Amino acid sequence: MVPTKAAFGVTTGAGAAWAAVVAACALALSGPVQAQNFPITPAQRAIAEMVEVSGIPLSELAPNAPDTYTVKRGDTLWGISGLFLKSPWRWPELWGMNKEQVRNPHRIYPGQVLTLEKLNGLARLRMGPAPAGAPIETVRVSPRTRINSLPDLGIPTLPPQAIEPFLNEAIIVDEGALDRAPRIVAAPEDRVLISTGDRAYARGRNGTPLVERDPRIIDTYRLFRNATPLKDPVTGQVLGYEAHYLGAAELVRSESVQDVQSAQGQMVPTIIPATVDVVRNREEIRVGDRLVPEPPRPMTSYVPRAPAQAVDASIVSVYGNAVKLAGQSQVVVISQGAAEGIENGHVLAILKAGARVDDRSQRSERAQIKLPDERNGLLMVFRTFEHLSYALILDITDVVQVGDRVANPR
Repeated sequence: MVPTKAAFGVTTGAGAAWAAVVAACALALSGPVQAQNFPITPAQRAIAEMVEVSGIPLSELAPNAPDTYTVKRGDTLWGISGLFLKSPWRWPELWGMNKEQVRNPHRIYPGQVLTLEKLNGLARLRMGPAPAGAPIETVRVSPRTRINSLPDLGIPTLPPQAIEPFLNEAIIVDEGALDRAPRIVAAPEDRVLISTGDRAYARGRNGTPLVERDPRIIDTYRLFRNATPLKDPVTGQVLGYEAHYLGAAELVRSESVQDVQSAQGQMVPTIIPATVDVVRNREEIRVGDRLVPEPPRPMTSYVPRAPAQAVDASIVSVYGNAVKLAGQSQVVVISQGAAEGIENGHVLAILKAGARVDDRSQRSERAQIKLPDERNGLLMVFRTFEHLSYALILDITDVVQVGDRVANPR
């Protein structure tokens, strides 16, 4: 989905010029993003229909699968799948056990009761409302003003707080794309470092006609610095550039051109930079840092599933400054993206490289051998670019590091 001026809340006329500058930057920075409207692939549907007829073998159930479970606020699709199945990404089986009742696996709500039925070595899952007399969580609500779209009330795939920050912060760009974005040019009183609450001044590209913005609209922009090349650990090829997130700023006044009296007393057309106020920052902001429009908050439902195609990729980087090791619930970048068929929701196994050792079993011959790669955990892709993807580490048995392989979960 390519950002447009309308997507940023900008109207024509007032504010259009600054929006045109930043929108042009957005076109250069945005990768091909496909909106996910609760996707169900034909292969997943076929699995569900097959299971609907026969159920699944009891051997595929998790060892401690409960007989009944009442969905609660805070539950996730990943967590509930893991309660009933050995492999949580095999959600089509969970859905297919009762596809007539669970018409959409993304529409599972707090208060619904899941009942596991076992018969003739097979298992089925039934769904219904909370039983009469069962305690139901009471939620008190009151009228309030909302400026965003109402989210879906069904349980999410993963805890939203685990990945929401990275949907707006993380960005992969092409070489030189960040250099073409609007930039901070000055701060009041010649300050060197800018932080939350400070005012700064920014300029777009030369030659773009600019007018004042519409004062009724608040435009927010992300601030980035230093697009770092991300290389494939195996081939050394540069797959993209990760921009370093600094914070966010709101546009107060747009860039304009005004007649200003020169030292010689003549009225000369002079550029008046745009005014922005920094509303949050992770690090200090400096002159030269770049502004990118903050995209609309995505309302994406991530469907955990194994990729249909064979995947053999590597962990390129761990999100954060100079970080080489990652733990559970951290975000990593992998060396494949949309061009290689990677999609949001793909679950992949993390493989820890086997050590190279000497074979000491025979004194006469000590050949060097490499031990097999061993599975270390799982991750799930939540944002894809052309040749790179961001993924959340779901569970691990040991630390994850740059260079570790990722592959199909089974």
